[in-house]
Amino acid sequence: MHALERLQHELGVRDKTVVRDLRPFHPILKDIHRRQVRLQDRSDAQLQAEAALLADRARSGAVADELLPPAFALVKEAAHRTLGLSAYDEQLLAAIALHQRKLVELPTGEGKTLAAAFPAFLNALTGKGVHVLTFNDYLARRDAGWMGPLYRLLGLSVGFVVAGMSAAEKVRAYRKDITYATAKEVGFDYLRDKGAYRREEIVLRPFHYAIVDEADAILIDEARSPLVLAGRLDADAPDLDRIDRLARELVSRQAVEVDDRFNQVHLRAEGIALAEAAFGLDNLFLPEHLPLLSALNLSLQAHVLLQRDVDYLLREGEVLLIDAFTGRITPDRKWKNGLQAAVETKEGVPLRSEGSILNAITLPHFLQKYPGLAGMTATAREAAEEFAEFYGLPTVIIPPHRPCRRVDQPDRVFAGRQEKLEAVVEEVVAVHATRQPILIGTLSVRESEELAGLIAARGIPCTALNARNDAEEAKIISRAGRPGAVTISTNMAGRGTDILLGGGQEAERALVESLGGLYVIGTNRHESLRIDRQLRGRSGRQGDPGESRFFISLDDELFEKYRLREELPKRYRQAKGGEPLAGRKLPQWIRTGQRMIEGRLFDRRKMLYEYSSLLEAQRILWQGERQRSLLDPELSPGYREQVLAQYDRLWAEHLDELSEARENIQLVRLGGQQPLREFRKLADERFQERRRELAAELRVLAADPAAYAKGRRVQRPASTWTYLLNDNPFGNQLSVLLLDGGNTGLQVDFVSGLALGFFALFRKWFGRKDNTLDD
Repeated sequence: MHALERLQHELGVRDKTVVRDLRPFHPILKDIHRRQVRLQDRSDAQLQAEAALLADRARSGAVADELLPPAFALVKEAAHRTLGLSAYDEQLLAAIALHQRKLVELPTGEGKTLAAAFPAFLNALTGKGVHVLTFNDYLARRDAGWMGPLYRLLGLSVGFVVAGMSAAEKVRAYRKDITYATAKEVGFDYLRDKGAYRREEIVLRPFHYAIVDEADAILIDEARSPLVLAGRLDADAPDLDRIDRLARELVSRQAVEVDDRFNQVHLRAEGIALAEAAFGLDNLFLPEHLPLLSALNLSLQAHVLLQRDVDYLLREGEVLLIDAFTGRITPDRKWKNGLQAAVETKEGVPLRSEGSILNAITLPHFLQKYPGLAGMTATAREAAEEFAEFYGLPTVIIPPHRPCRRVDQPDRVFAGRQEKLEAVVEEVVAVHATRQPILIGTLSVRESEELAGLIAARGIPCTALNARNDAEEAKIISRAGRPGAVTISTNMAGRGTDILLGGGQEAERALVESLGGLYVIGTNRHESLRIDRQLRGRSGRQGDPGESRFFISLDDELFEKYRLREELPKRYRQAKGGEPLAGRKLPQWIRTGQRMIEGRLFDRRKMLYEYSSLLEAQRILWQGERQRSLLDPELSPGYREQVLAQYDRLWAEHLDELSEARENIQLVRLGGQQPLREFRKLADERFQERRRELAAELRVLAADPAAYAKGRRVQRPASTWTYLLNDNPFGNQLSVLLLDGGNTGLQVDFVSGLALGFFALFRKWFGRKDNTLDD
């Protein structure tokens, strides 16, 4: 399909998955208001009695839709009494849609936290528990504390779960009627429960209903990274220090070349010779040297493609990954296939081995475990097709309570990055002179600090909010709307936070309003228009005045990574100088490019989902049998543990084998076969083999449990983290070169590494340039 036709198709599909007509909700809304009026003269004890009656009806099998008006009326009255909040009609409309298992778009600052309390209360009346899944631990703790008085007035209990809690603390929190937690933490607990060796180690109840806050970030952006439970440490490893020294020499002597189009690094001919000489090899590309070649390529990637303060930070001797979408540190996330160790060696910090994968699940598959699922975010419409396809959630657009008064200025586009930064600084100088507060959104820690230095050099005090000082986020955000404030932030300020004009001071609020409200400056366009809208949405909340503008250049990361500059007319491709580029169609071309990128990323996530779906079906079957063994009262504790250990050992081996197979499977295209079909065939064959192996092991175990126990225990997992998975489901370089130009990793395995070697020699002999390869 032609690119434009594809875009039109996607827009058409998206329109069909978006609901804008809210008229069917209006009779329900009137009923809620009518009932709430009658509750205003009731005592708190009478409200509790009303709630108890509703709970009795819910647990007796009453249809939840019939309970909605009286339940929502109770919550509306309780919110007014305990929190001093009067729910707007828009919040109630959002709450109705959430109860109906829909994805709600409610603009920034419109009160999603209170809106979620209505369906949370209603669905908790059955006693089966409700999870409100937040974007981070801070919000889980904050929202549980904030909404707690409301729930308790109506007779329900509330708790929260954050990373680092003990199992006993988590059990208590999950037994509450309503539990606030991150999707990631609940997912880890789900995996831990599936690996439990005793019934009392299980912390979760059966899933019932969940509301996902910041749903586009969790259901889409975070869906790239599977949750992984890891254990055993790998004993064998190459001499990483020696390899790191060689990589440094190769880079310093320019014996490598960087492929900007594919974001990869290759050895030049002289680099191959240097590597062979360093290790005393005649041919680096022989099969027996592939572990060395793989480690060297990973080290080169660590040195050339991964940048400190952009991709990761160093903190207290640890490499901490930075999430590209949020700008926050993700302390439980690591790169896989040796890349983490390569970066740690590069930075001279202690190695933290990946260990063995004992279990894994993707966020889409995990969230599908909830019989009832709903979500809310300020930016949903762009991802409506994906919400519908992966989660079965139609998107409902809720209008703002007050019309948006923010003025979104046209982009200012420059030929070069330096000219763009200079223009941003001049804009800040001019606007700061009026005392209008400014929020500048950047892509990376490095860029935020660079810009802060340039602004400070002009005598303007500013505050940089990034992964280095994320603990101070709430304090920095609380001051960002004050007169004269200049705040530079990565995407940290884009989720779950409100910037109050005047910083909550009424006199200063009036001044800031008269100045035009908060002025948001974006220094880059993002891969997704959703992220752009999130940044703009920091300004103009609840009808406040505001202003926004993006300053971008044609050599920004987005243009370099996706070669967008090459798609522009010649006069833009060759543009130079410091003046903004003119042309009415230029912003339109850029937005079209972003939509194309969104479609491409959607295709990759869809392919990831398709590959993981078969494995998930196998996991359900395998661990369902394991769970029956765990709960079987006829098995003795000396015997049950060995049975469970064999399930875990063989499943870990299955995961490892299929992980390697998936990275190699694209090579079957060279033989005219379809990779996904071949992967499914292979996965099914291997799964049946594992089942036969398990049956054989259990027969031996049953024959002599005492003898079998010797040497058969597996180490219990000591830690959990998420891998940073490539958007591309296959990771080896040859597959990427042949098939996909947007992958950001170079991972060589034993099969594709040999093919890669021949490919490298082919390039060396024939001088074929990378830019001759098409997607």
